[in-house]
Amino acid sequence: MSKVILTGDRPTGRLHVGHYAGSLKRRVELQNSGEYDKIFIMIADAQALTDNADNPEKVRQNIIEVALDYLSCGLDPEKSTLFIQSQIPELCELSFYYMNLVTVSRLQRNPTVKSEIQMRNFETSIPVGFFTYPISQAADITAFHATTVPVGEDQAPMIEQTKEIVHKFNSVYGETLTDPSILLPDSQACMRLPGIDGKAKMSKSLNNCIYLSDSEEEVRQKVMSMFTDPGHLRVQDPGKVEGNPVFIYLEAFCRDDQFARYLPEYRNLQELKDHYSRGGLGDVKVKKFLNQVMQEELEPIRTRRREFEKRIPEIYEILRKGSEVAQAEAAKTLSEVKRAMKINYFEDAALIREQTERFASGC
Repeated sequence: MSKVILTGDRPTGRLHVGHYAGSLKRRVELQNSGEYDKIFIMIADAQALTDNADNPEKVRQNIIEVALDYLSCGLDPEKSTLFIQSQIPELCELSFYYMNLVTVSRLQRNPTVKSEIQMRNFETSIPVGFFTYPISQAADITAFHATTVPVGEDQAPMIEQTKEIVHKFNSVYGETLTDPSILLPDSQACMRLPGIDGKAKMSKSLNNCIYLSDSEEEVRQKVMSMFTDPGHLRVQDPGKVEGNPVFIYLEAFCRDDQFARYLPEYRNLQELKDHYSRGGLGDVKVKKFLNQVMQEELEPIRTRRREFEKRIPEIYEILRKGSEVAQAEAAKTLSEVKRAMKINYFEDAALIREQTERFASGC
């Protein structure tokens, strides 16, 4: 069986380092590994509209922002198919058929849906499209017979629901859909980076992000203003490393060789943690090191982005061609689904022959 990746992002703003650590960096590594036969990267604008229906311009403008971030991070249209979700109408039709396989109560129990509803303060005014987001995501994944879905930890319940839909469909209609596997980040620190304000999740809506496209000065300012251990008031005080955003970011991004260049009195992150924990190490010194680490990681991305920003028509053409490739793939899957569900009436010669004979015999 072919090895296929499907993943993507909602175009509601520029991508941030949480996206990068949690999924995007890994996508580039997987793309370049040569282990996968097909890689589909989706800009999920239709899903973004489920809670931005009154502001389509926001989604429209951010299509290019996300595409620029993709290309700047190293996604290669020669190796990966980059496409726009709304340009693949087959995904909507698949979603409609899958809706019959999922109960309302099951959607209500989905932890990701529950947390997103709470975060957006939807309460009883939940848009139906947003509520059925897990079904739409199942359509996205199965349309391309994805075997692997690289996502952050918060998306695990969504993949589990996709697997349930696949199992239900195949048990009712016969083996048709591919059962996908989730691929989580290698590092626990990369699972979910906290916001720079110390909140559990980095989020565009909470304005607590470091964006991939932030300038050098913007990154420096955000790092130096980051939340740390509130009990670490003086340099000599022992500090807490666990749950400290500065150290979580260092776990996600720093390498041992960077200590020799930027902080030679320590050989590795563990030595830095030990010193902070016993006291005698100030937050400013640690943040300055984190800033150097982040600048080293982000500068190549910023440089490539500046070049891609000069080629906007070319980027739209990449997305157009990718959408054509994706639509052809989704159309094949939709045909398989309709055949399994026995609603491919005009292609079913046996059905037409059977009905012809039935009425000819007077039955």
